[in-house]
Amino acid sequence: MEINLKEYLMVILKRWWIIVLVVGTCTIFTAMYSTSNYVPIYQASTKLIVNKTSEQDQLGKEQIDYGAIGVNMSLINTYKEIIRTPAIMDKVVQRYPDLHVSTDQLISIINVTNINETQVMSIVARHLSHERAVRIANAVSDVFQSEIPNIMKVDNITILNRAKVQDNPTPINQKSNQYIILGFLVSLAATVGIILLWDALDDTLKTEEDIREVFELSTLAYIPKVKKNMQRVKRKNKISKKAEDISYAKTSY
Repeated sequence: MEINLKEYLMVILKRWWIIVLVVGTCTIFTAMYSTSNYVPIYQASTKLIVNKTSEQDQLGKEQIDYGAIGVNMSLINTYKEIIRTPAIMDKVVQRYPDLHVSTDQLISIINVTNINETQVMSIVARHLSHERAVRIANAVSDVFQSEIPNIMKVDNITILNRAKVQDNPTPINQKSNQYIILGFLVSLAATVGIILLWDALDDTLKTEEDIREVFELSTLAYIPKVKKNMQRVKRKNKISKKAEDISYAKTSY
């Protein structure tokens, strides 16, 4: 097993330039593709509270109605579904034509969440433009607050905070080097595998060991391969020696 690993390593090192070329090219193209296809997505949100939880006592003072708190918390799931229906989204499209979105687009952009065990719910808008996401979140909140008394016959929605435009917004989908690393590893593994397969399919005899293994005979002699640079040097040496051996005639006066 140790001998095989050494042979594999020698095969890989022999063709190291192929690995560098293929892996480098694939990694560069993957990085270019990831960078050119990256689209930042921004998020903006508003918070609303279902807060019709007080009633007046005999003296005319308001006090907390703890029974209404439970009712309001159970209504949040209903409100979450109402917000993402055409009953609200159609009104948003009609009142805010400058948003340039359709009802179906709004339904896909908007998401409604609620904080655990509270009467607070959040309307979240995601868009390629941070400013557009802020405007959409605020528009949906305003329309929902104004339309819920007509739908549910109760006025219990208050906007806690509105979405605001930030100077340097951070996209929710940060750039990732995952695809670049994956492209590097896949190209490296594929190139090494192809090189090893190529060497395994090559059945030509290259060394004395190959001849002994195939023919079970020892070699009497072998002719070494001379590099072209060495041949040029030898030719130059021969020419210079011949030039030194030539005798020149001298004239005497």
